[in-house]
Amino acid sequence: MSELEPGELFEHPDRNLAMELVRATEAAAIRATPFIGRGDKNAADGAAVDAMRKFLATVNFSGLVVIGEGEKDDAPMLFNGELVGTGNGPQCDIAVDPIDGTSLTAVYAVM
Repeated sequence: MSELEPGELFEHPDRNLAMELVRATEAAAIRATPFIGRGDKNAADGAAVDAMRKFLATVNFSGLVVIGEGEKDDAPMLFNGELVGTGNGPQCDIAVDPIDGTSLTAVYAVM
């Protein structure tokens, strides 16, 4: 395998970007874990949103949130139109929902 030239990785996004986005989801899940079954869906969602946003800020891409948290959850972060990432690398539109099922998380419901 040949050495990559500077910037070549960003010209051809691959599994590295995908894995970073998986890690953002993982960070959200880990931060929400202490709130499972505690009855506070807003605390669970807030922790997950905060963790995902902080992690996304470290990812080498220029992301634009096109489907975000703000309108449906009145969240101050990860809202439609927010820029995320380092600003370097590929430009991407992203949809975010750090917890799909905040009420279920709060009551520890298993479906």
